[in-house]
Amino acid sequence: MKWAIGLFVWVCAIHAQSYSITDLGMFGGNYNQAFGINASGQVVGYSSTNVPDVFRAYMFHNGVLTDLGSLGGDYSVGTAVNANGQVAGYSTLANEHYSPFLYDSGHITGLGTLGGKYAIASGLNNLGQVVGDSHNQQEIDRAFLYSAGKMTDIGTLGGTSAAATGINNLGEITGWADRADGFSHAFLYSAGKMIDIGTLGGFASTGYAINDAGQIAGQADLASGVGHAFLYTAGRMVDLGTLVPDSNSFAYALNNSGIAAGTAYVPSSGPFAVYHAVIFKGGRVIDLNKLIRRGSGGSLEAAVGINENGQVVGYGTIGGVTHSFLLTPVH
Repeated sequence: MKWAIGLFVWVCAIHAQSYSITDLGMFGGNYNQAFGINASGQVVGYSSTNVPDVFRAYMFHNGVLTDLGSLGGDYSVGTAVNANGQVAGYSTLANEHYSPFLYDSGHITGLGTLGGKYAIASGLNNLGQVVGDSHNQQEIDRAFLYSAGKMTDIGTLGGTSAAATGINNLGEITGWADRADGFSHAFLYSAGKMIDIGTLGGFASTGYAINDAGQIAGQADLASGVGHAFLYTAGRMVDLGTLVPDSNSFAYALNNSGIAAGTAYVPSSGPFAVYHAVIFKGGRVIDLNKLIRRGSGGSLEAAVGINENGQVVGYGTIGGVTHSFLLTPVH
């Protein structure tokens, strides 16, 4: 079963927007999760295959799902794609260790680690610089920048561990890092310096995406302990809100117009928490499930990428199976 593909114009003065929806398909298995999109609409993620326990990184473009291969293991994931069609991600090796990779023009290249057995790539810019987290020789998570063939540990906020999640085209980086007090905070790394960008009044925060204006999107704790999506701009962290008071939201992606995409809790009568894919735009939290064709089937659970054309990529559930979607604005 797939999402019904079609157009539906949602007539609403608040939203004034609708989307067509495309199911990205699978490699013969029953699981697909997207992670990123570029301005050309190229989407990356990973999908199960028709071989049990084998998952492959992919690129989806113009209706075609392309297997990007692996570094010798059974598991690979595409996490970010830049304007040149390069893809960053990670893969298991034949020895089951994890390595980040850069895929370019049909070739997948392992980037190594900081000395440990595990490393993943999470972000990529148009210069081919890659960021992520790697175990060092003590098998402790550290944030890294891979540039010009070299992987560099970019430090912490005074604590032990860190991870980088996004990088912009100026080389500025965000992610999370431990402080000396044991709590982890979102950071901005710029000109060789890591800056703590704080929280929304609570103990912890994480930066997930950074745009070319230096804005950061992520999630931060309130004093109540609830986590809300935030947008950090010019030294100030702003609460982006949520769909239900006193509940959680996350901002996972951000475009250069300052529109963030993510997920937010919605009420449910069942035993498990339910989240809907949302965008954060103009001071509003917009449930994307309300802006697609009625009867499309399934639920859009999380938006994980948004490009400059307003296309949104994410994942949801149809009949208990995880599918990925591409939403294209219809004006």
